[in-house]
Amino acid sequence: MLDESALPMSKPPSTLRPVLLCLTALVAVSGAAQAQDNPTASQDLIARGRSLAIAADCAACHTAPHGGTPFAGGYAIDTPLGQIFSTNITPSKTAGIGNYSEADFARAVRDGVAKDGSYLYPAMPYTAYAQITDADMKALYAYFMNEVKPDDHKPQQTELPFPFSIRTSMAVWNLLFLDKTRFEPDPTKSVEWNRGAYLAEALTHCATCHTPRNGLMAEDSSQPLAGGAVGPWFAPNITSDKIAGVGDWSDEDLTQYLKTGNVPGKAQAAGPMAEAIEQSFQHLPDEDIKAIVTYLRDVPAIASADKHARDTFGRPSTEIEASLRGLPGQAPNENGFHIFSGSCAACHQPEGQGNLHYPSLFKNTATGGDRPDNLIATILYGLHRTVGENIAFMPAFGPDASYTDRLSDKDIADVSNYVLANYGNPVVKVSEADVAIIREGGEKPLIVRLAPMAAPAAAAGAVIVVVLIAWLLLRRRRSHQAPV
Repeated sequence: MLDESALPMSKPPSTLRPVLLCLTALVAVSGAAQAQDNPTASQDLIARGRSLAIAADCAACHTAPHGGTPFAGGYAIDTPLGQIFSTNITPSKTAGIGNYSEADFARAVRDGVAKDGSYLYPAMPYTAYAQITDADMKALYAYFMNEVKPDDHKPQQTELPFPFSIRTSMAVWNLLFLDKTRFEPDPTKSVEWNRGAYLAEALTHCATCHTPRNGLMAEDSSQPLAGGAVGPWFAPNITSDKIAGVGDWSDEDLTQYLKTGNVPGKAQAAGPMAEAIEQSFQHLPDEDIKAIVTYLRDVPAIASADKHARDTFGRPSTEIEASLRGLPGQAPNENGFHIFSGSCAACHQPEGQGNLHYPSLFKNTATGGDRPDNLIATILYGLHRTVGENIAFMPAFGPDASYTDRLSDKDIADVSNYVLANYGNPVVKVSEADVAIIREGGEKPLIVRLAPMAAPAAAAGAVIVVVLIAWLLLRRRRSHQAPV
């Protein structure tokens, strides 16, 4: 739970800012001294820092999958630039942040600059963490330095292709897009609203995923929370619009989704959102979830061209299975039907109605949206979400699947079109090219598409500079040799 007394009181920034990592280079030293001087206050500070780290979802990105040591790094984040590996943020003095001062910690978390002066990539959402208050930064520092166990594991280094490998270029990006304004509560709003705004804008960094980005991969501040691509996934519009956003969701729906990732007849969390719910949201106090819901209810609506909400499409199709069974060569999209019948119907049921453990395919935001990204990504990469003792699981049919379960781009396009036509938004169509784009990590932004031209451009620029210098030297020599 947050301590509102630590927050200043004035109007918050009009834009919501970051996109998907957590603390990437942090802290050391003064927390231990505080613990000895005032054990009670220090333990309270550490406990508060622990709750803030959970809200910020630090463990999700800084812990390697399949049993990695908490916060020891090594998690591979797939970005349009390439894979970025999270760093060790335990208080190890050889591999982690054990030599960071509180000022070093704050600079890394809020400014994206490590102790050694190297720049962090905004896969670490420091553009959102820039809003974290000084009091909360102190609590986070105390938690990481006093309660997190040091680990000397050195994770794999990030090696992006040129020109993204030049980290100093992030200094220019930060000048253009990093707003260092700390969060300031709005005195005209309730305490609960301000708590929700601080949680959503700064700590849980909702805008990092749910706000569209421009060609330079910075958030489009004119469309806060209007939906954005997150690699192969698409984080939908979560503004208060009743069709494009979550305006038709009840408070109970939103609360249940944030706590469990599952609202039957509406949506199920997958991909990065499933991780956020598993590692962060389900552990937040009820009053913090309620505050986030209160804030989202008040986010200005941003509409789209859609005429129907994405959770209103579809119905059980009792006639489909019977009409297509046993009619080889006569059914439209027969391949899609056979894949559905063999790989999907056992869990989602022949009529798409689902059951207690598997969701229905109609009245489902993954099949009723105006774009098929999440449907394709779920088929390719599967789903795994653990909430309490409940595990939601769907196997992957893409590159991580066994050979017998692996589906081609055509197979996935066919089964997607079958599902969309019979259970979801029939206007949306999927091509093999669409599947290939999602398989490769999603649509590439302009800066990535232009990257292959960077090396030739740099070489051409170097040649031009050399030629210019040679010409100037030759001209100077001739001027010195000219008769007086």
